[in-house]
Amino acid sequence: MRKLILIGGVLLATASVTALLAQTVDGLDLEAVRKRSADMQDEATAFAEQVKDRGDAFRDEAASVRAAGTQNMERVAAASLPKGPGGPIDFDEIVSGAAANVGVGAGEAPQLIVFVSLSMPAKALRAIIEDTARAGGVVVFRGFPDNSMRAFTERLGKVVAREDNLANIGVDPRLFRAFDVAAVPTYVAVSSDFDLCAGFACRTQVPAHDRMVGNVTLEYALTSFAEANGSGARVAAVGLKRLQGTPR
Repeated sequence: MRKLILIGGVLLATASVTALLAQTVDGLDLEAVRKRSADMQDEATAFAEQVKDRGDAFRDEAASVRAAGTQNMERVAAASLPKGPGGPIDFDEIVSGAAANVGVGAGEAPQLIVFVSLSMPAKALRAIIEDTARAGGVVVFRGFPDNSMRAFTERLGKVVAREDNLANIGVDPRLFRAFDVAAVPTYVAVSSDFDLCAGFACRTQVPAHDRMVGNVTLEYALTSFAEANGSGARVAAVGLKRLQGTPR
């Protein structure tokens, strides 16, 4: 936009010079014409700079408004979050747990994953969340019910028994796509570290892994993986040791 304004000023100056040069009046002062042309160019440049300064000011003001709005949203969200076992559910902690597997692996994605849904019975879901947290794995939901974060946190607040377990809960549809999860609960133990692709429309190439689908306990799934000595046996054995060694 600034370039267009500046170009418009220059064209205007050029047009004025052309018009003056086209005159045939005797005694035409060409030097005065050139000076007037230069003055108009200076005016056009000054105008363009003024527009630029105003644009910068508007951008700064917009940034300030945006920052203030974000802060207000954060305050409102913090004030209205549903209550969990020890106060409001910390959604930031849930998000941070989406790409972490406590103490296992160095990649971005977790290696011990349990795929679940809020449609599961609350008692079964609570047991899975508690056991997965003790084992150092991550419980993953596909997304928010009705695309509502508030609805998600309200329903989750009725299930989670310990605030510490929130760090082991994630929301990530990419993991559901990566492992082609169509039913819950699904237990997955991955053979090695791996990184999720950045976009939500891409497809991650996952390493070899063990999986089990069905209404079984995490301990049963991990024991089966470890005893079968398959791709996810090492991760399963570590998770099983933690699960059995950590009190409820």
